[in-house]
Amino acid sequence: MPDTTPAPLRIDAHQHFWLLANRTGQWPPPELAEIHRDFLPPQLEPLLRQHGMTGSVLVQSLPSMSDTLFMLGLAERSEFVRAVVGWADLKAANAEPQIQLLASHPKMRGLRPMLQDLADDWICDPQLAPAIAAMQRHRLSLDALVLPRHLPSLLKFAERHPDLPIVIDHAAKPQIASAAMEPWRTSMDRLAALPQVHCKLSGLVTEAAPGWQVAQLQPYASHVLDAFGAERVIWGSDWPVVNLAADYGSWLAATDVLLGGLAPLQRQQVMGLNAQRFYRL
Repeated sequence: MPDTTPAPLRIDAHQHFWLLANRTGQWPPPELAEIHRDFLPPQLEPLLRQHGMTGSVLVQSLPSMSDTLFMLGLAERSEFVRAVVGWADLKAANAEPQIQLLASHPKMRGLRPMLQDLADDWICDPQLAPAIAAMQRHRLSLDALVLPRHLPSLLKFAERHPDLPIVIDHAAKPQIASAAMEPWRTSMDRLAALPQVHCKLSGLVTEAAPGWQVAQLQPYASHVLDAFGAERVIWGSDWPVVNLAADYGSWLAATDVLLGGLAPLQRQQVMGLNAQRFYRL
């Protein structure tokens, strides 16, 4: 009899789309030639099929409402996009109705302020309180795009909002190129002690030196897995930004090595089940 066992759920929980015509003067700059062009669903879909991915989570890369609406429009026309993480001005006077409007879209699942470009303590401003309350009312999570220097403030924020699901993007971009572990390691341990905080295993290759080897990534991936446990780590490609340092298949192959010590169920959690739960796919 044919094997009718369903294939394991595999979710790319962090990818981007953009049109350069919509980003004049914005990132990415022309000198990043590998990604200074349009990236849209027809380019990603065959990669997902080739590598056995079930679907993806589309994440914002521009701090604008128009970009978020652009992404939601793409998601409506792209079955494989299972969820969208957008942007809203969380300190605006009209933040609450903005969040309510975005949350009415069936694929909207989270918001991502671009904290890496903001002051370390921006996330601790009490002015955010109404927007965070609105996010929780509408069951939206927070993607934390941070650098290691932001982690102490993110910890204070997460302690203040224990019911808000948070995922740290790109493992907080540790300094892999210089092999520095502290204070990143200690800060991540403190955040991992909070049960609502998750971490994405993504973006590591672009933080490593050119010509990176999996061995350079292993201490950071191992620490994330040890701190958060396989049940709170979520894999993402960071496509197309990953193209700056690797290709989709190379990062997936590196991931297979990084997850080599996990049991089959734990690997399935990292590669899809955790994204399904966190983003309510």
